[in-house]
Amino acid sequence: MAVEVRVVTDPACAWSWASEPKLRRLEWEFGDRLDWRWVMGGMVREVGPMQRARYGRVWPNVAVESGMPFDPRLWSQGGIESSYPPCQAVIAAGEQGKPAAELLLRRIREGLMFGRRRLDRVSELLALAGELEAEGIDPARFEIDFRSDAILERLADQLEEARRIPSQAVAENATGCTGPIERVTFPSLTFVGADGTRRGVYGWQPYELYAEAATASGAGDPGGPAPDALAVLDRFGSSATREVEEVTGHSRAETEAELWRLACEGTVEPTTVMTGNLWKRV
Repeated sequence: MAVEVRVVTDPACAWSWASEPKLRRLEWEFGDRLDWRWVMGGMVREVGPMQRARYGRVWPNVAVESGMPFDPRLWSQGGIESSYPPCQAVIAAGEQGKPAAELLLRRIREGLMFGRRRLDRVSELLALAGELEAEGIDPARFEIDFRSDAILERLADQLEEARRIPSQAVAENATGCTGPIERVTFPSLTFVGADGTRRGVYGWQPYELYAEAATASGAGDPGGPAPDALAVLDRFGSSATREVEEVTGHSRAETEAELWRLACEGTVEPTTVMTGNLWKRV
């Protein structure tokens, strides 16, 4: 039986984007022994001018610490007004299955952090769903679900889950706020074993803590050989240099050299922003 992993996150959370390399490594090394569930936590209902300025200052620091690519010019160009519509969109996509939710969550993250897209607007989210039709999302069904009261109710349930703060998170000071309402910090992972035992890993943490929690919850030990760069792109699709580095276990210099070699061969191509690249198979 797979270990359930409940990930409380938000599409607009910089630290969640920064943690993607570790989560992808976890997914690669444990495979189907982990059952991922995404819980939208509602980072910010309304983004005011002070928050826009703060995010514009924070993103470059997160980029440096994490090695993930960011384009903080999003915030100097207006930013987004709320993270709730992207949360709602991920839940709506989930009506078409977990892969659809994971795909849309990833593309919203890329669009916000990397592409400077205003993905809090209904028109932009519907357009993004249309772009993903070839990858399995039905845009017409997505729009119906996105506008439904049922999705709003599911969002409310997930926001409530994010606000149920375990004692461990309190002890570790791993909490944040959406307006005046306290919640767990993002990302927060809870590993649920077959016996119902819950093990939490809260906030920006080293990979080893995730792997230890997975093993202790009954997922076994990380297994299998590390992949090469192409295997990472084949498995996950578009990937940042830092993600390929983490999953392959190679150094940053080795990873960049291999990716640029593949680019020169015409096998992969990069998209570049201020602080790095996203790579995809050609």
